[in-house]
Amino acid sequence: MATNRQEALPQVESGPRRRVWCRGCRRELTDSLSRARGWGAECDPDTRNSHQRRDADQDPIPGL
Repeated sequence: MATNRQEALPQVESGPRRRVWCRGCRRELTDSLSRARGWGAECDPDTRNSHQRRDADQDPIPGL
C-alpha cells in the first residue's frame, strides 16, 4: 500500500512590508495598530485613541 506524502514547501523569503498610508493625512503608517486600522494616531476618528482630557463645566452641589 502506497502512502501519499506531500513534499515540504521551499523556504520563501518575505520581502519588505507593504506600505500603508493614512486615510486622513496620507502619511505613511509605521505603527502596527495604525497600519491595521488605516488611520494615523492624529487622524483616527475613534475616540478611544484620543489622549486629550475633556473636563465638563459643572455647577457646585448646593449644601456642600
